Amino acid sequence: MEYLSESTRLLYAQLLGQCLHGATPSGRGLSFVSKRIKDGKHWYLQLTVGSRKTQHYLGPDTEEVRALIEKEKSLWAAAAPELQARENLVAMLVPGGAHTVSAVEARLFELLERVGVFLAGGVLVGSHAFGVYGNMLGVRWVSETTRTHDVDIAANRLLIGMPDRKVNLRQALMESELGFIEVPALDRKSPSTRFRIKGKLLSVDVLTPMLGRTSAKPIRLASLDTFAEPVRFLDYLLADAQPAVLAARAGILVNVPAPARYALHKLVASERRIAAFQTKTKKDIYQAEQLISALLHDRPGDLRRAWQAAGEQPSKFIQQLRAGLGRLSKETRSTLEASVSTKRR
Repeated sequence: MEYLSESTRLLYAQLLGQCLHGATPSGRGLSFVSKRIKDGKHWYLQLTVGSRKTQHYLGPDTEEVRALIEKEKSLWAAAAPELQARENLVAMLVPGGAHTVSAVEARLFELLERVGVFLAGGVLVGSHAFGVYGNMLGVRWVSETTRTHDVDIAANRLLIGMPDRKVNLRQALMESELGFIEVPALDRKSPSTRFRIKGKLLSVDVLTPMLGRTSAKPIRLASLDTFAEPVRFLDYLLADAQPAVLAARAGILVNVPAPARYALHKLVASERRIAAFQTKTKKDIYQAEQLISALLHDRPGDLRRAWQAAGEQPSKFIQQLRAGLGRLSKETRSTLEASVSTKRR
């Protein structure tokens, strides 16, 4: 782990602040089209996401409608300098050591942001979230050997921020120009919860908390209009999601779990994998160790809050967390236990 320069940290904070300030009306993928119908000319707003085009009726060709169109175009023009400024921030962040994503990943994340997945409560988990944490905490993870090419999206069943918003994630992915295909479930009778780009090592997995009795049956999420794989203890991660920005394009706003919860959850996940597959995973322990070390240095209070929240989880979670702690280095484990100033649960 290496610390980013103070200037790079400030650039990230500036980019995040600008993205959180509000949606910038760039007009990207939007256009106004007119159609000649029997009774005259009519205007539509056309939205293009990949190869998918949808049109929304605005009204007949009147001075009022044309004025609204011109007003919207002027907003797009006025926003252009801000978008350019955000693109410049990204261009400075990357050479400063900030984590970024590939071009195809950026297109995918922009698609997810554009169709409202994160507004609907979607939370980015997995290795891509771990990469984002480096920028959030002002560090660069030295090893990239544990990175995968899966994009895991976890979502609560309830919508966040826009409770009346419906997002058809499946349709958006399948009709994008990225070439997604559904990956069949092992049980052919079960709906798919994974989408993969044909010919590339990049996929989207949709996850949701497993509540109650253990079951592998996919759960339909109304908020995303798709099915999700139930995952035990995922609710611990999603309970304290936070906004973050990907250093790509003009900055792409996403949601990620609180980094301290992610770290402790990784310790639990490592034990669950060992129990299920009788095999160790270096990735989980590596990510937990790196995150805990960074948080102990700059944000120990985050770890205390996550630790307290862990104590409210079922006994199985606490048992596996204790076992996972034993896989950390002796120095990290002892420092963590001293920081949370608690007897081991």
